[in-house]
Amino acid sequence: MRRKQKEEHYSAPFPPLKTSETKTEVPKTIIGPCVKIKGEISGKEDLTVHGQVEGVIDLKESHVIISKTGNIKADVYGKTITIEGEVQGDLVGEERIVIQPSGVVYGNMTAPRINVEDGAKFKGNVDMESASTEKQAKLKEVPLATVHNLAEKTS
Repeated sequence: MRRKQKEEHYSAPFPPLKTSETKTEVPKTIIGPCVKIKGEISGKEDLTVHGQVEGVIDLKESHVIISKTGNIKADVYGKTITIEGEVQGDLVGEERIVIQPSGVVYGNMTAPRINVEDGAKFKGNVDMESASTEKQAKLKEVPLATVHNLAEKTS
């Protein structure tokens, strides 16, 4: 017996991609080296800045990269922040901030984990307490009267 070949007709000159062939990547936004932005950038996509930004970068759920050609005069909020270029402004990382050897930061940094690599330049203050760390510290606080009572009982 002969099998009938199923004829397939496509409107495009090529067959559609199978779902296993497509990649589901997190969208990324790139600001090119010749682009200058003034104002606020916000959203939920990862961001790489090769150009200039003045204002605020607010991407608390995303990874923010300032490349070697990036020049930022803004406060930067991100899940993770990587600095290879120059930033004048405060950095607030939900998870981590990394300043690469080529990075320069003039401003304060706040994150649970901060990595300033050898050769990087940084001028400002560092705060490594996150919101969850502050909550844990409050839970562990013991009233002073309790401490004195314990000292008296052991004497």
